[in-house]
Amino acid sequence: MAHIITATLALRFYASMLAPMFVTAAMVISLMVATPMASAATFNTDDVATHEHWQSMTLSLGGERHYRAIETHSYSDATLSLNATAGVCDLPWLEMRVTLEQQQGESRAVNLVPARLRIDEQPVIDTMAEFITERGDDGFYAHFYLSDLAALMADMRQGEQLFLGFDQEEREPWYMTFSLQGADAAINRMLTQCEGGGTH
Repeated sequence: MAHIITATLALRFYASMLAPMFVTAAMVISLMVATPMASAATFNTDDVATHEHWQSMTLSLGGERHYRAIETHSYSDATLSLNATAGVCDLPWLEMRVTLEQQQGESRAVNLVPARLRIDEQPVIDTMAEFITERGDDGFYAHFYLSDLAALMADMRQGEQLFLGFDQEEREPWYMTFSLQGADAAINRMLTQCEGGGTH
């Protein structure tokens, strides 16, 4: 994963993904269960704490409450986050968001693409990433299907960098790198806040 590009070039990548790939209903349903937070909704942000290159925070809207550990340091227009929802704290999900030039007109699954993750010199994790847009939101979201997120989170707590790669059919893969400096404290606080209902 030697070739790293800035997230602004993701616009070209996003355009190449507009021809939707077939996604089975079962995968769509599993994604909806795993990612209950509507990205375009305006959540209140509270209890923000900074942990070097990461932050942890609480997101709330009415009775809905989520807890997030997020890296905003590596790119001005992209973030990587781990998210957990109150009541199902043992089912966190990994999400990457890239800012687009304009708000999107509809909520939809744009494509499902082969992806790979690697932390430092750990073995590469081959997976799939689904790209999603939300109506009224100026970003697109990558949600990752991971069979052992707990192991990935443990490696994130000890690592220095997380590498992401996305296939682009005939073109060169698209790579991004996120710092893990401060991830340990941010993830620990996110989980503690979620399990304690935000009381810690």
